[in-house]
Amino acid sequence: MFGAITGTVTNRTTGKPQPGVTVAFNKLGQNGPELIDQAKSDAQGHFTINQEVQGPMPFLIRAVYDGVNYNHMLPPGTPTTGISVDVYNASKQPGAAKITKHMILFEPANGQMTVSETYIVENGGNVAWNDADQGTVRFFLPPGAGGKAQVQATAPGGMPIGAGVLKTGKPDVLGVDFPVKPGETRIDVTYSLPYTAGAPFAGEIPSKDENTYLIAPNGVTLAGKGLNDLGTEPRTQAHIFGLPGRSYEITLTGAEAAGPSDASGGADAESSGPQIEQIMPRLYGQAKAIVGVALGILGLGFALLYRKGSEGGPGGLPHKG
Repeated sequence: MFGAITGTVTNRTTGKPQPGVTVAFNKLGQNGPELIDQAKSDAQGHFTINQEVQGPMPFLIRAVYDGVNYNHMLPPGTPTTGISVDVYNASKQPGAAKITKHMILFEPANGQMTVSETYIVENGGNVAWNDADQGTVRFFLPPGAGGKAQVQATAPGGMPIGAGVLKTGKPDVLGVDFPVKPGETRIDVTYSLPYTAGAPFAGEIPSKDENTYLIAPNGVTLAGKGLNDLGTEPRTQAHIFGLPGRSYEITLTGAEAAGPSDASGGADAESSGPQIEQIMPRLYGQAKAIVGVALGILGLGFALLYRKGSEGGPGGLPHKG
């Protein structure tokens, strides 16, 4: 089929059509998006790309506005006319964006410790948060990690992709080079460092998090002052603690026990590390203390990146800035 790809770019911050936006038509292959053609939206926000659309592969419409990419998937058989592409104004300030949940999982084993952090960022406004100089979500990277961290980011309705890190001007604090669009964004940070069982381990929370949780896998004992013990998650038996402050000092002892998938011997057991789990903490009658720390924690459900560094291991990402 040969026909024009047509659509309208709308600025959802202003509620008006957005002129002058570059709209690119890409095919998706094994090596990622491959540009076929592009055009700019006119004064009414309309764009037209005269290209042949054929083959079973999906296609991608990508619009770039105010330094942020906006993607619109075109699965096979999808109409290619009358496409609606939404964009937003961007700001270096968080605005309505806030980190509603921050989970830190500690996995010590064989003289090393893998730390996996997951941030859930809710942007309830109509402006994208994008700081290309120092990043959006900030995280603490201990000196023992050697400056190496693996970062993945998932935009609203998107798939996880690699994200870079930026220097912030503060020692051991890095920023994630990824815009936070209106909706829910997930940031996953993983790093490893040497660790001796029972030795103190200190960390900081440089981002403004509404709820921060420290998590130890089944078989590992986590101890520290000022933590709120929220009990264990029933299925994985991971132990969860609420962190009321902006820093912590903990000790870890024990060894991680085999999870349900490891013991089953099924297909999931091919990977020695645990998979992404749904963790829902029990509160065991501690509602009064928890309400003072994190209002609304009752009924909490969150997705946690629950994996080991053996799945490829955290790789170094170049610092920019």
